[in-house]
Amino acid sequence: MATERPDRESPRERAAAASGASTAPRGPRGRLDQPRTPRRRLLPEYDPEAFARFSERIARFLGTGRFIAWMTLVIIVWVLWNIFAPEELRWDEYPFIFLTLMLSLQASYAAPLILLAQNRQDDRDRVTQEQERKQNERSIADTEYLTREIASLRMGLGEVATRDWIRSELQDLVRDLAEQHVLLPAEQTRGRDEPDHPEH
Repeated sequence: MATERPDRESPRERAAAASGASTAPRGPRGRLDQPRTPRRRLLPEYDPEAFARFSERIARFLGTGRFIAWMTLVIIVWVLWNIFAPEELRWDEYPFIFLTLMLSLQASYAAPLILLAQNRQDDRDRVTQEQERKQNERSIADTEYLTREIASLRMGLGEVATRDWIRSELQDLVRDLAEQHVLLPAEQTRGRDEPDHPEH
């Protein structure tokens, strides 16, 4: 009686079963092998760098005398118009509440923009200071290296014969030769006076 062999699963079926087990969502994040789906944001997206540059331009303009002159001129025209213009053309009667509101609104926007520009400037200063610190460290290291090299050269030159030392040695040698030349003729004359063969 032939025994029936159990059906073996093909590799494709095993892979499908394994992938089927992994397709189940894992917690609130879902699958880890796939990118997350983008979420809708309530706030509009913007480029922080572009906004920072724009705020810096505004802060620079607010810190100039031209802005103060323009703001003074606008306030004077505003006040004079709302005092001397016909009543149907005035939009802000005394005590100029709308003007006060506009100035307050301008101040409330100017302060954060100035702070943002200051923070950006602080970041630039921090980067500049870090670069200067690294440059100073490199300069100090180069100075120490050059100092050690100069010290080693001085020590090496201390063992090298200098011109003055060679001159003094030559003078001593000439002096010794002169003394030997003075003594040598006396010995030669003394030798000539003596007979070559002594008498017996």
